[in-house]
Amino acid sequence: MGRRAVLVLAVTTLAVAALPVTALPAQAASDPLARYHHQRLDWKSCVLGPDDATGKELEQAGARCADVTVPLDYGAPDGRTITVAISRIRATDTARRVGPLLLNGGGPGGQTLGDPPWVSKAMQGVAARYDVVGVDPRFVGRSTPLDCKWPTGSAFRSAGVDRAGFDRVAAFSKDLAQLCRRHEGDVLPFVTTRNTVRDMDVIRAALGERRISYLGYSYGSYLGEVYATMFPRRTDRVVLDGVLDPARYGPRLLRGTEKANRHALEGWASWAAARDTTYGLGRTRGAVLAAVDRVQAAAARTPLRLGDYAVDEHVMPLVVFNGLSQDNDAAYGDFAQGMRDLLRAADRHPVTPSPWLAEVLEFELTGTDSHYGSVQSAILCGDAAAPGDPEVYWRDVQRARAKDPLLGPVTHNLSPCTFWDPPRERPTTIRDDLPALLVNATGDPRTTYEGATTVRRTWPSSRLVTLRGADQHAVFGVYGTPCVDATVNAYLATGRLPATDVTCDAPVR
Repeated sequence: MGRRAVLVLAVTTLAVAALPVTALPAQAASDPLARYHHQRLDWKSCVLGPDDATGKELEQAGARCADVTVPLDYGAPDGRTITVAISRIRATDTARRVGPLLLNGGGPGGQTLGDPPWVSKAMQGVAARYDVVGVDPRFVGRSTPLDCKWPTGSAFRSAGVDRAGFDRVAAFSKDLAQLCRRHEGDVLPFVTTRNTVRDMDVIRAALGERRISYLGYSYGSYLGEVYATMFPRRTDRVVLDGVLDPARYGPRLLRGTEKANRHALEGWASWAAARDTTYGLGRTRGAVLAAVDRVQAAAARTPLRLGDYAVDEHVMPLVVFNGLSQDNDAAYGDFAQGMRDLLRAADRHPVTPSPWLAEVLEFELTGTDSHYGSVQSAILCGDAAAPGDPEVYWRDVQRARAKDPLLGPVTHNLSPCTFWDPPRERPTTIRDDLPALLVNATGDPRTTYEGATTVRRTWPSSRLVTLRGADQHAVFGVYGTPCVDATVNAYLATGRLPATDVTCDAPVR
């Protein structure tokens, strides 16, 4: 299973776009990217059709959209090109304009083009001083697409409860890798964070700016770290929310998150226990957690039927993961309703999944979001090599299972990266220091608080804003804590970091 399959790669045709350019300055002749840096952007309506809710929201916020042409391969800039879609809400306070604020909402593979309206709202009056720019990174959303035609929206799976389950997931992961080679093999080497960063700098130049400010969430924090390293004199004000330790980023980035996810699961279980009359999962935290384990044990015996879906031992823990990123009553209620559905299915009752659970199962068990999983894995696998021997993962899974039977087999499992071709570039060695504002919740189950404190130590010129007492992923403008939002907005307004680190307390429920 460790041997990589050799396939005949199907060629995906990419259009070569003509680049309208302004008159180039004399020094542009020595710039191999001059025609990209000096392209004229055609700003137009963001609405693609009558059912385009994102486009309508952007239009109502005053945004316009454009396509930026970039090279597929920066090593051959005169070759094939792709487009990167951007949106922009322009600054209205032109007398005090700071410049563009580029956004990335994470993933990797997440769309960000639609984010300027809600980010501008979170920025309050400070937004008037920025051009707030949403970017769908290469191969994401409205940019040139990539789709491996997967039967799932995510490559992540639990290894299951025994060796037979692990072998099934290994075969599944190998199939996903082969589908990507077959359908997108010619572009996979160029689906990387470093190339996304190069695209960001083309966007900066095409906007006519010397520097950009940046707000990145989750994986977007790593993207910001790489941009600041590759283009150290091009950044202005940088906010990284949900901070990834770059040393831990890569195909196995979930390793080490079991403790934070277990803490979040226990916090949710206490919440659900206090509402047993509504959800019927148990009257104590222990009883609710036992119900979760009972569902997983039942799924391992026979896949659970919920409408058209069959939930097995490999997918059920992913439902739990999907329920553990937002620390609020609405998200907790959705997860509790989903677990009640699964518990009824475990008892062999006919179940139509509730809306949240139906959305998760559609994502995990159909090809509706194949494009998302395809790009996410292509970036993770293209950024750094993963061990190619499944036995490495099996040993890790067994050790992790002993500590956490539900979550350990997810966080230490293999993925398509096990069967991927080696990356073309080495991972970026992140710069030693950056005066950035870092934001993280202490109980973040995705980008753990330890990652934020590690980056804070690495970057002594930075400051860390801690949201204490919340199992929350992404804070600024998302969680609704005035202390955090005001601190971020003061930095965006003045460019001055707080004198010391800042700690904000989550409200007690």
